[in-house]
Amino acid sequence: MAGTDGAADDDALFVLTAQLLTPARFPGVLGDDYPAACAALGLAPHGGGYGLVLGQDGAGARWTVVIDDVSLVAVAIASWDCGMEYDLSPGDRSVVAALPGWPLAVATVAPGVPAPHDPDGEEVDGPPLAPPDTSEWGPAQRRLGADEVALQWGVWRAQVDEQITFARPDALPEERAAPHEGVRRVLRELHGYVDDAPPLGRVRSSFASDGARMLRADGPGWSLVARTDDIALVLLDEEPGEVLPVGRGPELPGLLEALDRLAVRPS
Repeated sequence: MAGTDGAADDDALFVLTAQLLTPARFPGVLGDDYPAACAALGLAPHGGGYGLVLGQDGAGARWTVVIDDVSLVAVAIASWDCGMEYDLSPGDRSVVAALPGWPLAVATVAPGVPAPHDPDGEEVDGPPLAPPDTSEWGPAQRRLGADEVALQWGVWRAQVDEQITFARPDALPEERAAPHEGVRRVLRELHGYVDDAPPLGRVRSSFASDGARMLRADGPGWSLVARTDDIALVLLDEEPGEVLPVGRGPELPGLLEALDRLAVRPS
């Protein structure tokens, strides 16, 4: 995408991609909430968040440069998403840490340098970062799946229409919510979030069409994606690859509205 220097010297960082690490937007594969994602990189959960710049040095070694200039990274990501070039060149004063390795999978490589490899030598303190194992279903893969459902809501929403259970008015609250025991557990824990605020970033709210909000929430063994004007979709560790719908019914709207009020939103 962009590079901090055009010359292939060992001190140059050839930028391949970047990510935001903020309470409202962080790589879900790293954890259920913002503090957990920070802990995966050995960072303190600073309220202002970080930008993660992933690249290679002149020798081809993988590095993750953590900066506190969140706006710079946000502009770069927005530009790249629009197909525009953007030279992401963090200033030295914004650098918080230079961590060996990459915490996320990166498909591209820098041209004109050796193949990506973990750095070694005196400058490396501790094991290099590596992406979580997503080869088998588990927490990391489940959170990645929920992120994909949020990105492709319309596609997934169309696939679950026939599976939705719309409850009887006289049913018990948990029966109105969903018949699946795992989903009932998720909804109980979400009600608990409303009563006792969860860790920062455990519930996040982002823009959706028609004045609605898109909610993402996570907890031990589960992830939820929902639109405040529609249904919810749940992924569970114990249900590999399954996306379980929660019909709107009389209970869900109030729960989603309460979650949206406590959710972290992008600034």
